[in-house]
Amino acid sequence: MEIIAIISSLVLLMVLAYRGYPVILIAPLLAVLAVMISGEKGALAFYSEVFMKGLGNFIIKYFPIFLLGAIFGKLMDATGAARSISREIIARLGEKHAIIAVVASCALLTYGGVSIFIVAFGIFPMAKSLFQEANIPKRLIPGTIALGSFTFSMTALPGTVQIHNIIPIPYFQTDAFAAPLFGLIGSLIIASLGVTWLQYRSQTAQKQGLGYGFEEDNGHHYASVPPFWKSLVPILFLISLNFLFSQLVIPKWDADFLQNPAFGNATLDSVKGIWSIILAMLLAIGLLILLHFKQLPKLKDDLQQGIQASLMPVFNTATEVGYGSTIAALAGFEMIKNYVLHTFQEIPLLSAALAINLLAGITGSASGGLAIALETLGSTYYEIMVREGVSLELMHRVASMASSGLDSLPHNGAVITLLMICGLTHRQSYLDIAITTLIIPVSTLFIMILSVSIM
Repeated sequence: MEIIAIISSLVLLMVLAYRGYPVILIAPLLAVLAVMISGEKGALAFYSEVFMKGLGNFIIKYFPIFLLGAIFGKLMDATGAARSISREIIARLGEKHAIIAVVASCALLTYGGVSIFIVAFGIFPMAKSLFQEANIPKRLIPGTIALGSFTFSMTALPGTVQIHNIIPIPYFQTDAFAAPLFGLIGSLIIASLGVTWLQYRSQTAQKQGLGYGFEEDNGHHYASVPPFWKSLVPILFLISLNFLFSQLVIPKWDADFLQNPAFGNATLDSVKGIWSIILAMLLAIGLLILLHFKQLPKLKDDLQQGIQASLMPVFNTATEVGYGSTIAALAGFEMIKNYVLHTFQEIPLLSAALAINLLAGITGSASGGLAIALETLGSTYYEIMVREGVSLELMHRVASMASSGLDSLPHNGAVITLLMICGLTHRQSYLDIAITTLIIPVSTLFIMILSVSIM
């Protein structure tokens, strides 16, 4: 009955989220429902002492990242810098390499910290124009944008400042550049296979006499945008500062002050990754404003919109973490946990990848599934990795990459939003999204884990 309670609650969460019901409301209700079906006493205590503490702990750790990331992304959009970067890449590669141009534009913006939603909104008009010129089916646009922004640039590339690369930091005492070789190889494989698939689909359509397939468009006319170099500088500045702070500056600090009980027995290793990103983002935002001040006549409004844009994502994700914390406190979860840990127990990396993928798929959220998995199993995997002498940096990279896979099931919010932006349906475009963001990333990760484990 305990396991049935958890499964039924998770299925309801997935179905209701797919139908558009707000996670912030349904997650606590379904968490309490799971408690009651399990036969546990104190449903309200589970809500106030477990659910809310899980939610609050996540916000305490990661709210600054969501906040500063949303502000940076908003300013990149408001100044035209994001549009300038994407236009330059597309212009240089040309229509013969339209798919690669769109993937590269999305990847660069995502790697630089721009929200995947802003990337989708910013890239689509140019992707539409480019695909029309190259006579590539419009239905391939969502899969192309998703490959560039939902996969390797979000989780695998070392140094990416997306939240999926930040969440593992405090659990494994690493930084955003963890396991760089593993991440680079994974990125190359995912990008190459994804582009190959999309080009194959394009060539097949052309052989069948199928072109763009939708209404002709005169193109979107943009206002003047800043120069490419000027737009790129804040992103390069952010990435460079993050590396310098995490690798060279903060590790040399005298951390005796952390022994203060008010800091909760924190260590420099456990906080340097978060601190380095906060400092890098703050300075990058400052530079962005200085370089593009003339393009920000309504700076106060842009900052306010950036702040507002951070609230819903962080609370949605934190609510899912609170839900996961509640499920983890139930007796049935202990059975599931033991099964996951003992399945492939000789390969802890594979066990972690499996657990994170499953939770990301159930919640329909890469960051939510990752946060839930590490909130409930992070300390366990840390102990296993230390005991077995396996690299914690490798566990960080595997955990981050594992969050990008089953999260892309049809009920994923980013997938639904992307299709809405492109004016397409699941039936028209989901196959290519599934191949590029689910089949290829999951297969790549599990094959790489098995290869590393054999070596």
